[in-house]
Amino acid sequence: MSNATVTDRKTAGGFIPPYGGQLVNLIVNDAERRELTEYANKLPSLQLSPRSLCDIELLSVGAFSPLDRFMGKADYAGVVKEMRLANGTLFPIPITLPVADASSIQVGRDIVLRSPNNDLIAIMTVEEVFEWSPSEEAYLVLGTQDVRHPLVAEMASWGRAYISGPLKVLNLPKHYDFSELRNTPAEVRSMLQQLGYSNVVAFQTRNPIHRAHEELTKRAANQVGGGLLIHPVVGMTKPGDIDHYTRVRAYKILVERYYDRNRTLLSLLPLAMRMAGPREALWHAIIRRNYGASHFIVGRDHAGPGKDSEGRPFYGPYDAQQLLQQFESEIGVKMVPFKEIVYLPDEDRFEEQDQVPVGTRIATISGTEVRVEYLGNGKKLPEWFTRPETAAILSKVSPPAHKQGFCLWFTGLSGAGKSTIAEILAILLMEHGRQVSLLDGDVVRTHLSKGLGFSKEDRDTNILRIGFVASEIVQHHGVVICAAVSPYRAARNECRLMVGENRFIEIFVDTPIEVCEQRDTKGMYAKARRGEIKTFTGVDDPYEEPLSPEIRLKTTDCLAEDNARKIFRYLMDQGFLLEDGDERNHVSAEISSSQLQQ
Repeated sequence: MSNATVTDRKTAGGFIPPYGGQLVNLIVNDAERRELTEYANKLPSLQLSPRSLCDIELLSVGAFSPLDRFMGKADYAGVVKEMRLANGTLFPIPITLPVADASSIQVGRDIVLRSPNNDLIAIMTVEEVFEWSPSEEAYLVLGTQDVRHPLVAEMASWGRAYISGPLKVLNLPKHYDFSELRNTPAEVRSMLQQLGYSNVVAFQTRNPIHRAHEELTKRAANQVGGGLLIHPVVGMTKPGDIDHYTRVRAYKILVERYYDRNRTLLSLLPLAMRMAGPREALWHAIIRRNYGASHFIVGRDHAGPGKDSEGRPFYGPYDAQQLLQQFESEIGVKMVPFKEIVYLPDEDRFEEQDQVPVGTRIATISGTEVRVEYLGNGKKLPEWFTRPETAAILSKVSPPAHKQGFCLWFTGLSGAGKSTIAEILAILLMEHGRQVSLLDGDVVRTHLSKGLGFSKEDRDTNILRIGFVASEIVQHHGVVICAAVSPYRAARNECRLMVGENRFIEIFVDTPIEVCEQRDTKGMYAKARRGEIKTFTGVDDPYEEPLSPEIRLKTTDCLAEDNARKIFRYLMDQGFLLEDGDERNHVSAEISSSQLQQ
């Protein structure tokens, strides 16, 4: 880690310096690259995850300054426990590189870091290899060990060792999209300085910008008397978010048509978010300082992952604002609170809600209403809520709910009745006109997961493979039914994250183990009881029941067909399926629309 000390003094031109005093740059020059590329091909390789690839890109260009490497043990321990690096510098989020098998990594030796596509990225001289605890890191950094938190679920699959050492970056990750907007901190700082403002307010977003956000950002720039950096995240965001391709197309049009180009800059940030709430807000502010921002907008529940297994928010609505306000003088970035902006239809203007006189008529639309009532039903978003260009872009990628994909994930003990109910449900859905893919656990093990055993690691691998296939089907608006024991909560929740929170329906087939044993015509339970089969779920290996499944089914007093129809009714109630009358009306409307277009 760099020994540069933090300063909040502005440069001679009035522009804020990077966090720590100077931008880190880990990228070698062309001559070194040619020499090191030949050397790298002789070294052992480590393939980076998508998250680690985002991290090394931002480490390389100085976005995480003063960090100049993945954290070693001393920095890691200080950050996790006290939000401080070993030298005392405030830094709230651990930036680490996990490895699945550390036995082949030797301290003092060089290894090559490659992208998931095997592209050469960097050479690391390994100085440290140390163990870590996912549960401890989750509790201290995220404030929870609940696997409904997306990072908690993901961390369960990481290797149990971290490695650290100096980096020589030969190539940044390849990006073929929006290349003109993918600017390094040095490039953004130069462009902001050309705008001529010493104060710059940054706006972090992972969602489309609607009229209220537009109004807020413009007011924030006026409030600080400076420039505006619109800095959306295009790395890893909350699972289920609108893809960045769609969002960036909308951002570009908004900035071109509705913002003052003499004071506004749009640039993309390839950040892997942790959804760590308050700590993440502080981290985001430090990152934006490295890009040249002196002020940072923070809203309600900034970087919050939603609700936990008991339906409660992981973080309080203003926890992030309070933590950043506590440390803003130390990091040199001032917080601009995101005040709720509402529309006054009688006056055709926006106003901060706490400034609206009592009795004044207001209009608002929540994010849920946007997804469910408008996009989910094919309704056009009103122009007071979002610009027509944004509405048009969103409508193309957000078909009505009954045309979107979803995943029905059956879980329960062997013999619980999962496959029987799933097969009946598939028939009911196909009768209703939906094409269905059925991924049965036994069938998947025969083909996709042939060769895997029944250790926890192999079981998780099998379930995550099913989850990946399911996510691809749902992404392309298909319906997929997965029926597998899937005994571990963390793996099931990671599948939920891959598919998307709003498209994953967990169905717990809650059948007592003694009933499952009575139904066991293959005698598997009996063999497990005699010790002939090891690590059999429910006998000598645990089954972790879902804490809050969308649907819980009993099979001892309900026929399989009746259970299948319960699920079918649920899908109708949630808008995934149309009632028969609505289906006929929708088909008629589509025919009429097609005839008009001809």
